[in-house]
Amino acid sequence: MSDERSGPSIVWFREDLRVGDNPALLAAREHDRPVVALYVLDEESAGIRPLGGAAHWWLHGSLASLTTDLEDLGVHLLLRRGPAEEVVTELADELDASAVFWNRRYGGAERAIDTTIKTTLRDRGVEVASFAASLLFEPWTIQTGAGDPYSVYTPFWRACLAAPPPREPLPRPRTIDGWRGRAACNDLADWQLEPTHPDWAGGIRDEWEPGEASAHRSLKRFLAEDVGDYDEGRDEPAQDSTSKLSPHLRWGEISPNAVFAAAQERRKGARGSTATGISRFVSELGWREFAAHVLFHAPDLATKNWRSEFDAFPWPPLHRSALEAWQQGRTGYPMVDAGMRELWATGYMHNRVRMITASFLTKNLLIDWRLGEQWFWDTLVDGDGASNPFNWQWVAGSGADAAPYFRVFNPELQAKKFDPHGEYVRRWIPEIGTDDYPEPIVDLAETRRAALAAYDVVKRSR
Repeated sequence: MSDERSGPSIVWFREDLRVGDNPALLAAREHDRPVVALYVLDEESAGIRPLGGAAHWWLHGSLASLTTDLEDLGVHLLLRRGPAEEVVTELADELDASAVFWNRRYGGAERAIDTTIKTTLRDRGVEVASFAASLLFEPWTIQTGAGDPYSVYTPFWRACLAAPPPREPLPRPRTIDGWRGRAACNDLADWQLEPTHPDWAGGIRDEWEPGEASAHRSLKRFLAEDVGDYDEGRDEPAQDSTSKLSPHLRWGEISPNAVFAAAQERRKGARGSTATGISRFVSELGWREFAAHVLFHAPDLATKNWRSEFDAFPWPPLHRSALEAWQQGRTGYPMVDAGMRELWATGYMHNRVRMITASFLTKNLLIDWRLGEQWFWDTLVDGDGASNPFNWQWVAGSGADAAPYFRVFNPELQAKKFDPHGEYVRRWIPEIGTDDYPEPIVDLAETRRAALAAYDVVKRSR
């Protein structure tokens, strides 16, 4: 503890909006000073990507839930808005804070900000410590034999499973000595994160409940009721066979360690489809992990082709009407349109359909993957700084362990295979089969040939 500072300990929440299994919160609790919690809405610092509309909606609910959870422990959550470096250092000075604790972030801009803040605070006599809380494995701990990051998922996840196992979830504190002083705090409502006029979030409200308690209920339900159907059912969008944990993980309302530990506990004595479903589910945690590790080593993942040879891809001039038809679910291809309408209505899209819609945009419409990634960033409640661009580049063929560019997800064949009775399509396109539903805007065979011809330019540029 610093001899120069006598004020409270600050725990700075970021993408870890939970009380349970929160190493930074526990460190602040164990520090010999009262605790004050802080959340900074920073959409101004250099390199920080402003959140999309659906993400703003989720953040509002998550912060409201966290505020209540912390108050139950006797801790007040301060809300402030602005550049994090300015806000955090000013609050530390204002409170004469003795220490600041946070859980690590892995994006390039975020790491640069955290490093600067850590240096500034330590120079001012403030104790600073950061912790691992959002990944099972730190990105620098999983490397190839040559000391390089992995570029292919299967050996990456094999290396993860061969490494020392992830830490067990930390206990949820029962009480905390909360700071009793006064400090300026923004009103969450004043941030206007929720839509008003027009209010487009009705379907999202019906679909989701942000917060830590909801995250744990979803995990418990999935492992008890649905994991046995997961291996086969996860590819069928009409079935409710997935965990729906992605937004909770994205906002840190539940840790991957808690999910991993619960899955391993459920695996004990499990057989047949249940054991298979658990293994598949855990491997999806691994895919999330892989995306974050790739982002750590390629911080410009949302704007730059991971495979540099794709810089030669000859994207044609943008046809704005085609992009808008895709965004609005009016392409004339039911599986694509159902997915895009589900996304707009609920802030979510089934993973199989995400691949289909992304393939259609990049390979049948020949529209740059970055425009699709931006649309998903704005409309997904689980839009993640690593997973969103990583998965778009995977489908486009420009990313790590990418699907071969010649793999084009034919939306008609995909519908026959994964929505054979048309339940998913009818749910989101009630006018299907009527004159109100549009004709296809492109020919699948012709556009596939055009996409492969464009890809030949990339191959010749190597």
